[in-house]
Amino acid sequence: MKEAPAISRDVAPLIKDEIKDEPPSLFSRPLSGPETPEREPLPDNFNPLKILFAPKLELPTGYTGRSSIRPDNFPTDLHFIPLEDRWRSGMPTWDRYEKGHPNNQQYLFDIGQWYDPYRQNVIKGDYPILGQNTFLDITLTSFTLVEPKTIPAPTTPFESTARPLTENFFGNPNQIGSNQFITLGIDLFHGDAAFKPVDWRVKLTPIFNVNVLTVEELALVNPDVRAGTQRERTYTALEEWFVEKKIADWGPYYDFSSVRVGSQFFVSDFRGLIFNNVNRGVRVFGSADANQIQYNMAYFNMLEKDTNSGLNTFDNRHQQVVISNLYYQDFLYPGYTAQASFHYNHDDPTFLFNNNNFLVRPDPVGVFKPHTLDVFYLGWAGDGHINRFNINHAFYTALGSDTRNPLANQAQSIMAYLGALELSYDRDYARFRVSYFFASGDGNPNNGHATGFDSIFDRQNFAGSFFSWWGRSRVPLFGVGLKQEFSLLPDLRSTKNQGQSNFVNPGLSLINLGFDLDLTPKIKLINNCNFMWFDKTASLEQFVYQGNINRQIGTDLSVGLEYRPLLNNNLQFTCGVATFIPGDGFKDLYNNLTASAPGNVLGFTQMTLQY
Repeated sequence: MKEAPAISRDVAPLIKDEIKDEPPSLFSRPLSGPETPEREPLPDNFNPLKILFAPKLELPTGYTGRSSIRPDNFPTDLHFIPLEDRWRSGMPTWDRYEKGHPNNQQYLFDIGQWYDPYRQNVIKGDYPILGQNTFLDITLTSFTLVEPKTIPAPTTPFESTARPLTENFFGNPNQIGSNQFITLGIDLFHGDAAFKPVDWRVKLTPIFNVNVLTVEELALVNPDVRAGTQRERTYTALEEWFVEKKIADWGPYYDFSSVRVGSQFFVSDFRGLIFNNVNRGVRVFGSADANQIQYNMAYFNMLEKDTNSGLNTFDNRHQQVVISNLYYQDFLYPGYTAQASFHYNHDDPTFLFNNNNFLVRPDPVGVFKPHTLDVFYLGWAGDGHINRFNINHAFYTALGSDTRNPLANQAQSIMAYLGALELSYDRDYARFRVSYFFASGDGNPNNGHATGFDSIFDRQNFAGSFFSWWGRSRVPLFGVGLKQEFSLLPDLRSTKNQGQSNFVNPGLSLINLGFDLDLTPKIKLINNCNFMWFDKTASLEQFVYQGNINRQIGTDLSVGLEYRPLLNNNLQFTCGVATFIPGDGFKDLYNNLTASAPGNVLGFTQMTLQY
């Protein structure tokens, strides 16, 4: 890198004892042009250290921290000082309103403090912490969630119910959960901080979690009924830890290839339909064709998750995932991005009880025998807009084998499908949406062909799932989940965090109608209505030993609100309410002996505070 040029600065006030003339004012600058007077020669007793180490009159803006650059070029005259730290060149004070620069007024070139993130700050990466190209970005985040809701609560009559001598299979559905995450992000990176990817990066993200679940039936927080109806847990994890190195630059447009090794966040498509997780792996990524093409090649040797917080442990999960995808911007039409992807999931046979003493591997249905999954996913997705019409779509095929599916009690060859399409139209502050989601189901669990679609580790943001009762909830069904939290798929899987994919499941058809309103720059309103059906019910009928289960799941209505009082992401409030109106198929599964399954409701409030 070229040496930074000398920066003009009037230094006469700093060395006025060295010269005889009255020093110029703070705002004066050397004259230029043909009429510029000759500069005075340096006095014989001139000491350059008086300039280099004198108190600064012109300080950099924000909080810069101390420079790590040792000056080794001394001034050659009274008007120019070489500044080798190009980031910390001073700015003149400016009393814009001639009020003595009071603290409660906004001024250009404000001097900040280390704890003030709203001005340029060395600890959030605005100034280098070491040399000219090494930066440190420290982020402290608090995430608080409170979520009361009603969920079908299975209970065993007489011996494990909170109300003795009751006969119902499902008891009091009320429960409330809360989660508190404190996250410290430490990101040390080397680069130019703009226009081009970093040369190298080291990142650490420790997280502390407190979670509480309160229910009104026994054997829900633990199969031991003596554990009561409340569970309180804490957990600390090093969630992200990785190093990243740029391995090549391609051409003059900052195209690059980099490699990242360690526990890292990765989402494999636009809406997190197949894989959306933080886990241990190696990833090669970069761009080509002036950033029109982006690519990822990733291998994950999965870590086990903590049962209640969902955070990583350091235990081996005995599962390997390979992902490769390619994004092409402005494909066929400007503003539309196409994606092709490949996923491979190899899940070894293991046996595991989770921290709450529930069996999660293999799924507690059928034969309970550990089994191996080898599944390939081929996918095509897209996201973008054509004029004012927005489109998001995805299509996936899952192919592979399961050595012994617990429900089917035999080996399975897998061929299943997923399709999703969302169309929306923007008009002023409103967006109107219509969506369709389809996951194929298994129509015959006993024929050796599994056709029910399941993901690897999804967190699906589709059809308003972050605000709906169906999307946010894990719905239990006799030892497994009819579906998992933040997923639309009814997969009859024990848990998403620790269970295995299951391709003998009923599948789903979903139609969504919704609209979003930007009421003000600070407030956004999200509204959704979902109509849902099982694709096939044969797997459910075999699981619960019940014939003629209806396909209709029900209707989900939800309203959500996002509020950003500071017009940024430093403080965010999100809340929502949802109600689920059960259909005949849901009632067939959850009716009691003398009463139909009631409707379910959900409310949540979450706050994100980031520094």
